[in-house]
Amino acid sequence: MASLSTLLPNPNLISKHNSTLSSTHPCAYSWKNKTPTSKGRFSVSCSSSSQAYDVVVVGAGVIGLTIARHFLVSSDLSVAVVDKAVPCSGATGAGQGHLWMVNKTPGSATWDLASRSHQLWKTLVQSIEEQGLDPMVELGWKQSGSLLIGRTDAESDVLKGRVKLLCEAGLKAEYLCSSDLIKEEPDLLVDKDSAAAFLPDDCQIDAYRTVAYIEKTNRSFASKGRYTEFYDDPVKCFIRSDSNGEVKAVQTSKNTIYSKKAVIVAAGCWTGSLMQDLFRNWGMDLHVPVMPRKGHLLVVQNFNFLQMNHGLMEADYLNHPTISGSESPDHQKNLSVSMVASIDAAGNLLLGSSREFVGFNTNLDESVVSYIWKRVGEFFPKLKTLPLSDLSASRKVRIGLRPYMPNGKPVIGPVPGLSNVYLAAGHEGSGLLMALGTAEMIVEMVLGYPAKVDSTPFAVQKVLV
Repeated sequence: MASLSTLLPNPNLISKHNSTLSSTHPCAYSWKNKTPTSKGRFSVSCSSSSQAYDVVVVGAGVIGLTIARHFLVSSDLSVAVVDKAVPCSGATGAGQGHLWMVNKTPGSATWDLASRSHQLWKTLVQSIEEQGLDPMVELGWKQSGSLLIGRTDAESDVLKGRVKLLCEAGLKAEYLCSSDLIKEEPDLLVDKDSAAAFLPDDCQIDAYRTVAYIEKTNRSFASKGRYTEFYDDPVKCFIRSDSNGEVKAVQTSKNTIYSKKAVIVAAGCWTGSLMQDLFRNWGMDLHVPVMPRKGHLLVVQNFNFLQMNHGLMEADYLNHPTISGSESPDHQKNLSVSMVASIDAAGNLLLGSSREFVGFNTNLDESVVSYIWKRVGEFFPKLKTLPLSDLSASRKVRIGLRPYMPNGKPVIGPVPGLSNVYLAAGHEGSGLLMALGTAEMIVEMVLGYPAKVDSTPFAVQKVLV
């Protein structure tokens, strides 16, 4: 296993990347600006070609990119990453970046994976610091702590039980009564029934900075012929071997990419439909019930009107109650809006959270943004004095599709009947949190390493022929 210091790429390799790659790969890297205010991004333009790699990863979200990184730093395998778009164009770039355990339940199916992944993020941050770098600069890292807010006696009792479980599971957790809570968050509306579960070690990252860091790490292996990206290159089909029936190549719109060891599908909410389309030609049916669950996130840039010392989430977030009554038109009858608020490393106020099933629709819905603003105002009275219309010049809205699984568990593991194809999808709103643990789990499976976390709860269901 490579040391975590290898996660920090040699800057000399990056600065020489264009000239190095031009002699060894058909892919040329160039800087592009997606918006006038965005930072330049590395993108890839590939000429039509056939190439072979040990591992092909389909999906360049945080799950796919961290899987590629883990293969690169823990083995000598070569890796290709394929995506129909570019990183952060889906759920990864639309989230709040929370690495929170306060809303996770010890003993649940996902607890061990979330806990292991949280530990790996902390280890990565420590490694970055040991290299003399600033995790806030590299990852947008903040250890702000998290507060799960309750406003009734019943919710307070639930929070007391949650704190007890979290402490028994080895985490630092505190129960805050109303008087303690107001000291932590003076601008929060607190009455006699208010309380909170407080995890001081919870943290957050900026998805764009983190993905850029992971990409930089991955690209440090390109000069060794071990890494290539195929962005803006949709997968068209899988090619099976005549000899053993395994998938031997991934056919994209521009390339045929051969896999010598494994194909990993980490395509978020598109994983289920993608696999069905790919398998239908073989007379097989693989049912992966991952669904898109749309979310709006309101971002107010450089917001200093409100004091917020920690990340906050209302207790109702755990239940996702739907908006009902006269407030909810028919087309929003499944809409859930819960207060989730934090301030990122750049000083932007991040407000959510909405959840709704509307297929693959990613259109902006201003009524949902209004619901979010109204809900957050119920917790922070200062915001009620500030009309949302006054923020038009400083606000942005991120819209993404969370990969939802009905049983609440991601699907991670080999596809029965295709021993060299693996799935890693369905993390819904916990993709960033669980990314490093998921990557470790996939690599352990492919390479036959002992498992740090039991993968049985995440097994892929049987393929029907």
